[in-house]
Amino acid sequence: MSKSTMKNLFYKSLRSKKIAITVVSLTLFVTVISLVLFEGTKKSITLDVNGEELNIKTHAHTVGKLLSEQEIKVAKHDLVIPSVNTPIEDGLSVRWEQSQQVAINVDQEITSVWTTDYKVEDVLAEAGIEVTEDDVVKPELHEQLGKDNSITVQKAFDITLNDGGEEKNIRTTSTTVADFLKRENIHLNDDDRLNRKAEGYLKPGSIVAIVRVEKVTDVVEEPANFAVETRNDPSLLKGREKVVQAGKKGTVSRKFEIVKENGKEVSRKLLEEKKIKNPQTKIVSIGSKVMVASTMSTNSKAGRSVSRGNSGAPAGGKEFFVTATAYTAGCNGCSGITRTGINLRANPNLKVIAVDPKVIPLGSKVWVEGYGYAVAGDTGGAIKGKKIDLHVPTKNEAYKFGRRQVKVKIID
Repeated sequence: MSKSTMKNLFYKSLRSKKIAITVVSLTLFVTVISLVLFEGTKKSITLDVNGEELNIKTHAHTVGKLLSEQEIKVAKHDLVIPSVNTPIEDGLSVRWEQSQQVAINVDQEITSVWTTDYKVEDVLAEAGIEVTEDDVVKPELHEQLGKDNSITVQKAFDITLNDGGEEKNIRTTSTTVADFLKRENIHLNDDDRLNRKAEGYLKPGSIVAIVRVEKVTDVVEEPANFAVETRNDPSLLKGREKVVQAGKKGTVSRKFEIVKENGKEVSRKLLEEKKIKNPQTKIVSIGSKVMVASTMSTNSKAGRSVSRGNSGAPAGGKEFFVTATAYTAGCNGCSGITRTGINLRANPNLKVIAVDPKVIPLGSKVWVEGYGYAVAGDTGGAIKGKKIDLHVPTKNEAYKFGRRQVKVKIID
């Protein structure tokens, strides 16, 4: 090969390289210009994804296309603002919040809702569930949903509490008596009683009644009654009594256990008794002496022996007027034995009068106008106050005597 040929080949190769470089340079230039023009025509968008803000540029024509570019799959309950069909404009702000399924348990009834809210209060409001300040909500209303995406609501209900007789209405979410007492900070003593078992269930309208039982001891000093001892006294007329020794009450100390329910005493038990001062026995002598009454003359007649005058009246003694009647030992219902033990049937002529012992003491010796000396030895059901009944031998004499005002003197 000649030198000229080799030279021609060299220049030809050099021209080819220059052409190739020029083509590559032009292509690169066009590409750069195209890229610059492409990027320059993108629109700037602010995209909020579940609270995380992104600044992006896009050629997407709609919000839906934009989310697709970002590989975001929009579900039925997701929140997209503005809507997916909204055209993209430069400077547009787009918010997407992914929905989540939340289980809401209201008194053991479970419902599910789809929501984009995270605050418990907002989720319940979206689900149309109303709560009051007495309801128990977990998590609490101001808190965010937990990882398990669940909310528990215990609705409060009304019950009646009677504590020691004091009654009031209370709203509670407790389902057992024990839990209710714990939440209300109610303490029971060992002797207190509940109307329900502690493990018993509560429902609206239930009544919880507590009987407060209190046991206390009380020491009191009380009078101790004295005994009464009777002794027969043959020197004392029958029917009379005489106090030989007055009775005096003693003192005894008694210790009681008192049980109170709701503040009222229901039982009292004697635990201990001590004598502080012994009582003094009252001693009474009972007369056993049978009196001997004077006899009435069989020849005298009561009707003509009675006189309105004072002839034969003894001196001294307590004197007063009484209403007098007469009776016999054989009257209807009469036993013939006087209150002081005199047998009038065996001694029909004895002068005995029936008296009210509060006016004329039994056993007293008396003088009766028109009757003479006698003994107050009997009583009668109708003889009350200033009335006397004179014993006479026969019914005829009793009828004749009738009813009269006479003077009486108590001699002894």
